[in-house]
Amino acid sequence: MFSIIIPTLNNIDYLKNCIRSLKKNSKFNHQIVPHVNVGEDGTLKYLDTEKIDYTFTKYNSGICEGMNLASKKAKFEYILYSHDDFYFCPDWDTVLLNEVNRIGHNKFYLSGTMINNGPLKFDCGSDIDTFDEDKLLCNYKNINFYDFQGSTWAPHLIHKNLWNKVGGFSEEFYPGTASDPDLNMKLWNEGIRIFKGLNDCKVYHFGSIVTRRYKDHPTIKTESGSKGAKIFLLKWGISIKFFKKRYLRSDEIYESNLKEPIKNLSYYLDLFFDKLNYLYLRMFFKY
Repeated sequence: MFSIIIPTLNNIDYLKNCIRSLKKNSKFNHQIVPHVNVGEDGTLKYLDTEKIDYTFTKYNSGICEGMNLASKKAKFEYILYSHDDFYFCPDWDTVLLNEVNRIGHNKFYLSGTMINNGPLKFDCGSDIDTFDEDKLLCNYKNINFYDFQGSTWAPHLIHKNLWNKVGGFSEEFYPGTASDPDLNMKLWNEGIRIFKGLNDCKVYHFGSIVTRRYKDHPTIKTESGSKGAKIFLLKWGISIKFFKKRYLRSDEIYESNLKEPIKNLSYYLDLFFDKLNYLYLRMFFKY
């Protein structure tokens, strides 16, 4: 069983739908722990009524701080990070648990596959009002990608000890952009070489609901643009693109555990341009 952490920001209808899908389509009885940012829309009352444990900040703590706060309440060995606008399809947890048992140890990073706003393109509605649940449930098994290398997106599953060892999400990436590849880099440096996306663990993702809603809000920030990518480059000395291409081999068909990147002429050419950008940012970018 998993501790499912869901950061949410005044998005009660989508959060309700996400939790309803977890209760309806999960085989196992998981712990659900939202982190509520602001919570002016009735989210707190809803969670209290449903007797769902949560953490809360009156301000928008973003994804990173919210995840870190809520994960402290995790009572199971495995932490699953979820967006609040996911709908979890049947079998999602069985697929993940079977993979965990197949691996036989805890040194991995597993993720699911997103339908709609992700690699699987199938339209069952662009928002909660147009969502066609029956259409999704009748077709999700026939919508397929493949098991793939190097995912850096949610939903993702890691062992709680590993999450705590690397310090969870790095909060300098507020409100959240680039925190996923940063987490992957920290895991890589801990020797993790299983970064695997599972085709059969599927979620429907409405996509950027909160980001669009607060795009021009004067005080609530939900998107940092390219700032996260710049912070990543300054922190690690390479770009997210380089890390995903050369280390994680993102989106390639999964074959086996990852190995150290092949350092050929193309590798060093890409690295050279990363280092030029790094030096430029060192001089001119402040955060």
